[in-house]
Amino acid sequence: MRQEEIQRFLERFFTANRCDIIDKSAGHITVQLTAEVDKQIMNRPFYWHWLEKTGGQPNPMKITLITNEEAAPEDIEGEFIHFGSPRLFQIFQAVKKNGKFIRLYEKVRFMGGHTPLEPWLGLNVTISFQSDMKKDKLLSLGLHLISGQLIEGFQEQMEERALSTHISDYCYTMSPLIKPESGIKRLERYIEQAARSEPLDWAEASLKRWNNDLSLLNQFYEETEEKPEEYEIEKKALQTLYEPKIEMKIENGGLFYLQKKTSG
Repeated sequence: MRQEEIQRFLERFFTANRCDIIDKSAGHITVQLTAEVDKQIMNRPFYWHWLEKTGGQPNPMKITLITNEEAAPEDIEGEFIHFGSPRLFQIFQAVKKNGKFIRLYEKVRFMGGHTPLEPWLGLNVTISFQSDMKKDKLLSLGLHLISGQLIEGFQEQMEERALSTHISDYCYTMSPLIKPESGIKRLERYIEQAARSEPLDWAEASLKRWNNDLSLLNQFYEETEEKPEEYEIEKKALQTLYEPKIEMKIENGGLFYLQKKTSG
């Protein structure tokens, strides 16, 4: 996830959760949080517990998040945020809590007649390549539920469209030929293929470190005829630490009803 993608994601997240964006540039965003968002991302459980006990007036925080230090104003002070940072992880968790699966409609200006909106299934997925080190790959996929067309970078394309939780006047939704459940299975197969097609250098490097440490462990116990229980425990711990594995996790998704773009 590139820094400019994080900037756009933050703007959409705070806007969707009714937080006032006080100031922003290409490299930062300053936001007045609502009480609910403050509770979810600012790690102040004792403050909110005390407030509930005393019936005091809530005072949600105002925060500045920096996504690009070179593009942000020189005098700006705030928290640098990037993919993998704890604050961004908390925001991801808030997104999941507030709505893991959404339904949105493209806003359409009435130009005469009725406008059909075509159904798309969108999923944001994290593929984690794990051993003693970890690498994450974020995929944003869209599946057209009539034609079966599948595209990457779906989230970026949605940022170019005006979306609403309510369908615009004089619009109607087209029925999908592919059921969402079947669509999810199609996307899961695509994700599995994407994971398999990644270079294996990370796994090979992990296996090499595993073998090196296992060799050291065996040398330590080489003069012991009968290996003690500690040997098996340490050997198992090395396997747990180094064994390469791939995990796939759906972060969020939704049904998007979109106007067909005209060519030309």
